[in-house]
Amino acid sequence: MTKGSDLLVAALENEGVDRIFGIPGEENLDVVESIRRSSIQLVLTRHEQAAAFMAATYGRLTGRPGVCITTLGPGALNLTTGAAYALLGAMPMIMITGQKGILSSRQARFQIVDVVNTMRPLTKLSHQIVSPRMIPTLVREAFRVAQEERPGPVHLELPEDIAAEACEAMALVPPHPVERPLASAEALDRAAQMILAAERPLIMVGAAASRPRSTADLAHFVLRSGIPYFTTQMGKGTVPGGTELYMGTAALSERDYVHEAIERADLIITIGHDTVEKPPFIMGAGGPEVVHVGYQPAHIEQVYFPQAEVIGDIGPSLHLLADRLEGKLTRAAALLPLREGILGHIAARATEDRFTPQRLVHDIRQVIPPDGIVALDNGMYKIWFARNYRTRVANTLLLDNALATMGAGLPSAIAAAMLFPDRRVLAVCGDGGFMMNSQEMETAVRLKLNLVVLVIEDGAYGMIRWKQAVDQFADFGMTFGNPDFVKYAEAYGARGRRVKAIGDFIPTLEQAFAEGGVQLVVVPIDYSENIRVLVDELRERHPVVMSNRHPS
Repeated sequence: MTKGSDLLVAALENEGVDRIFGIPGEENLDVVESIRRSSIQLVLTRHEQAAAFMAATYGRLTGRPGVCITTLGPGALNLTTGAAYALLGAMPMIMITGQKGILSSRQARFQIVDVVNTMRPLTKLSHQIVSPRMIPTLVREAFRVAQEERPGPVHLELPEDIAAEACEAMALVPPHPVERPLASAEALDRAAQMILAAERPLIMVGAAASRPRSTADLAHFVLRSGIPYFTTQMGKGTVPGGTELYMGTAALSERDYVHEAIERADLIITIGHDTVEKPPFIMGAGGPEVVHVGYQPAHIEQVYFPQAEVIGDIGPSLHLLADRLEGKLTRAAALLPLREGILGHIAARATEDRFTPQRLVHDIRQVIPPDGIVALDNGMYKIWFARNYRTRVANTLLLDNALATMGAGLPSAIAAAMLFPDRRVLAVCGDGGFMMNSQEMETAVRLKLNLVVLVIEDGAYGMIRWKQAVDQFADFGMTFGNPDFVKYAEAYGARGRRVKAIGDFIPTLEQAFAEGGVQLVVVPIDYSENIRVLVDELRERHPVVMSNRHPS
């Protein structure tokens, strides 16, 4: 006899789901049994938050919704940070939570929280399933909503009595291809006229351009137009980073060296910009005009108000725009002479014999091949990776510049290592962020993954401590102690290594990757460069603006 949980799992299989991340509870036991008898792998995690980070990263890397499961109440509430991570980061994800029976109330209000309404502001859709007959259509709708632009999380709550309810077999709703509309000819013509009239055009590549389906057409547009480009933090890699048109990445909102090009541009073409990212530049009176190219209309903000919009499927729309521009842009390369100076400043002192952020990023780049994946947690080092780490393939530097939550680095690296077992995958975590979800080391070991985890150790919440110092507050409340990370890794069955000399850093990473399995490498960091480069040096570049403010 078919029951509700069987219908749910069959509907998930119908959507191509191959794994579910999470921690079930007693309210999910029918679903767990249905998964056991299915083709779907249950990836048991050690915290629900980590399961959501893994599912969201699965969605980010594949374009298909990742799926996670938890029990009711406390387990479901542990998904909220992961839901926000996927919502702000535009990652398709399905969250399935349990609930006490709704046809009877034998345990009164025990553990019952209104999870559906809790999830509503954190998702694109949140719905309770009240009948098995609703399951095929609700699951199909959930996947459609999660994937359509702008992608994000969807929540389904399945009460235990609905999961256990016997029902007749029901036809599933087959997925079908969805063709996204192209930008209108009028919008393309208007944008082309503005670009052709520009004296110093510049392209900016943003987060939405990293969708797996759009990167090839984007790269062709840049090359066909010949216009130099820079990227946001989450737009890195969407155009091959080795191209001679690359001007850098906006790791700060203003005043960095890449902003020399931004400040001189009279027109910026933003491709896939999502204002959920920390602003890569600040629009204002007298600044460049902006043409917004995106899947969706621009969100008008105090710092972002484009003068023209090209709305539609980004890849094909860019192809049509390039047809209107190719061979006609005599001033396309006007800003290109700035490139050498910008990149030279960013690469400066990257090989000094110290544990500086520049040296760590430089050495990691030597070890990671072009298709290797670096998954960052959140901390001061993220700014340095955004500025200095060159990418040549989309989605090979997984950083979160939207919710910017700590604790996501290790789980997202685990998801990447599962999806791409033949690639090198490196998690980069500060000691603060690592300890927020370090228990997932056991998950990685149990799954027999090949994964290297780099823990950058400074014994403090480094970014906040830096801001505290820059704002001239007393050094207070930011430092902590750590376990012996080498022994900590070994306790999970992983291999631990500590780097004591900077010259040993590359050989240690190479050895860890060569040996395989789960490896943890601990390295100290010299954050004195934060003040020298990101405050003092940039103040010299822009003394008036920098006089009473620090980089943001």
